Amino acid sequence: MPAPDHRWTLVIHGGAGSMKRGTLPAHEDAAARAGLSAALEAGATILRGNGSALDAVEAAVKVLEDDPTFNAGRGSVFSWEGRNELDAAIMDGTTRAAGAVTSVTRTKHPISLARAVMADGRHVLLGGDGADQFSIQQGCEQVDPAWFAIPERRRQLDELKAGGGFDSAMKYGTVGAVAVDRQGHVAAATSTGGLTAKRWGRIGDSPLIGAGTYADDRACAVSCTGSGEMFIRAAAAHEVAARVRIAGENVVDAAGLVIADIGGLNGKGGIIAVAPNGSGGWAFNTAGMYRGIARDGDDPLVAIYADES
Repeated sequence: MPAPDHRWTLVIHGGAGSMKRGTLPAHEDAAARAGLSAALEAGATILRGNGSALDAVEAAVKVLEDDPTFNAGRGSVFSWEGRNELDAAIMDGTTRAAGAVTSVTRTKHPISLARAVMADGRHVLLGGDGADQFSIQQGCEQVDPAWFAIPERRRQLDELKAGGGFDSAMKYGTVGAVAVDRQGHVAAATSTGGLTAKRWGRIGDSPLIGAGTYADDRACAVSCTGSGEMFIRAAAAHEVAARVRIAGENVVDAAGLVIADIGGLNGKGGIIAVAPNGSGGWAFNTAGMYRGIARDGDDPLVAIYADES
């Protein structure tokens, strides 16, 4: 069992994609950095106070869900039919308990609904109307679906539908957080609105345990963002953890190798990961990834572009 004064670490992401220095508008750059900083502070405050990794990742993701800069919660993209359909997952590395939801429409914080599924314990993944009903029964905060919608996301939908309908801009706005607390326990959380103009009830990797989200105290905690179909096919989050646990690889090296494998499938995106020993970071194969890290005793760091430390 790790010592009570184990060094904590928190890593977050706000999506990966085609963001390039000099082409991303200055106001979007500033808004993303502010949102990432606020999420880091929300999670770090809990960890500084000897709180749990599970509480920290939920708190960080809730901040990102409330920020319309990112494709999760308020600001989520629209489906082909013009709806905001939200996915989320959370996992506790101590017990490997997990909860996830997909295609929810009225829960203000889908990540908290995912945690309610985990706490209930009877199931891991709930979807659609059933997840919405469970949310009400559990007392999760409800909002009118219009709360999630912002004009820019509607414009993006209209533009994509006019051109055939696919998220070709390559901005995967999924948000996520991974953490290790002072007890050495890890946790992961991921939340998303999915792909612009998604159809036929499409579900990506974010709410799938082992694909977009995974946590295991024997290895690491992982949250992914990118072309979900490829992350599903690679079982990406679990693959990172397996490399750490079985092969003894460094957590960041393992993330990089999995991203390379996904690239071989013509997939794009990024991974954040943290191990019980406090090591953590990211890997991505896109022009940029909204990301940040905070460690016990260090100044927090946020970054967007590939050439940032």
